[in-house]
Amino acid sequence: MSETVLRCEALSRAYEDGNRTVTVLENVELSLAAGEKIAVIGASGSGKSTLLNLLGGLDNPTSGRVLMAGQDLSSLDEKTLCQVRNRRLGFVYQFHHLLPEFDARENVGMPLLISGLPRAEAWRRAAAMLERVGMSHRLDHRPGQLSGGERQRVAIARALVGSPDVVLMDEPTGNLDPHSAGQVLALIDELGRDSAAFVVVTHDPAIARQMNRTLELRDGGLKVLP
Repeated sequence: MSETVLRCEALSRAYEDGNRTVTVLENVELSLAAGEKIAVIGASGSGKSTLLNLLGGLDNPTSGRVLMAGQDLSSLDEKTLCQVRNRRLGFVYQFHHLLPEFDARENVGMPLLISGLPRAEAWRRAAAMLERVGMSHRLDHRPGQLSGGERQRVAIARALVGSPDVVLMDEPTGNLDPHSAGQVLALIDELGRDSAAFVVVTHDPAIARQMNRTLELRDGGLKVLP
């Protein structure tokens, strides 16, 4: 049986809205194995992005916990949590969030620099990852010089360059034209053969079909779809 790389137990998140409490997630249970790919679908406002933020340690649950490598993310101090996010997690968003003043290689290599890797080695690994996602001819191009699909491929390379245990994706094809979305879809399929596990929030049925499992977020809980 594959190692469990991420688990959440009785995970709940509620927000105060004036005089009322709005529960977005309630007692969510999820176990993710190494190399597994899951899709999370659901209506707008169902809490999909909230779930990703909790899984990535970007938000704290109201109750319950998220465990990565046996560590409860909400119990970690900020420095340790940042190290876990840098070394064990990769993030890809609908909007690429690349730094406009840096070229593709610098954007991809930035997490490695932050982790303490020497600059020359960071740039070497960044270039190798960009070659893997078909962007070796755009190493010195800044985001403004790239198409939407190219920027998203750079963002995926950035998420994967540190060999994370888990990659969290929030609508990775939602802002792309059909051709670019197809390229990113093929890339996720190829890279998903590695040991990294993927949690992909999506409205795209093509992405959901190629995952190992599809879960629907409804009424605050996750339902397994056939």
